Amino acid sequence: MVINISQHHSLVNNWINELRDIQVQNDRMRFRRNIERIGEVMAYEISKQLPWEEKDITTPLGISKSKALVNQPVLATILRAGLPLHQGMLNYFDKADNAFIAAYRKHNRNGSFEISLEYMSSPSLDGRIVVLSDPMLATGASLVKTIEFLKQQGNILEIHVVAVIACTEGIEYVRRKEPEVKIWCGDIDDELTAKGYIVPGLGDAGDLAFGEKKQA
Repeated sequence: MVINISQHHSLVNNWINELRDIQVQNDRMRFRRNIERIGEVMAYEISKQLPWEEKDITTPLGISKSKALVNQPVLATILRAGLPLHQGMLNYFDKADNAFIAAYRKHNRNGSFEISLEYMSSPSLDGRIVVLSDPMLATGASLVKTIEFLKQQGNILEIHVVAVIACTEGIEYVRRKEPEVKIWCGDIDDELTAKGYIVPGLGDAGDLAFGEKKQA
């Protein structure tokens, strides 16, 4: 299942427009905050599909029968670009457990690249719902490898993937490799360059949020 939030014409469209705008991108704090706000909206939308139960809440004047989440999800993100998106979801799932994964493209001289996973900090994932965030879903290779790695840590009940901008090709790759995963997108672009960058996209989300990194 793929959910494209921008199809429903909301403030998310405005925030994505600013993220894409080369004139607005100079403001790093604004860039991070817009991604964070998209994460908050994603958390709200995902929460509608999570298991809920009826609970009795004692008020000063009586008992209120209400709904409450059965369990908080595990929020996972890919360092470093995923941090603002992760923070937005954590603002809403404020009691969630968290997992952090270091995954990056290791480029070869011939222009190809491999996905390298070098670090993971995670709670037990047995019987848990995992929400994995990465602002750009381009080729889908890093997400698929991360999902495979997460599955090795426990018997995961359900996986949601959250991206600010996704590419059609990357979505199809993830769905082909991990058909049970639910994908949530802020917007979807159709073009992917030979080097695996989304067009029109927005550029390098990690660099725009935190500054340019030293090239290996």
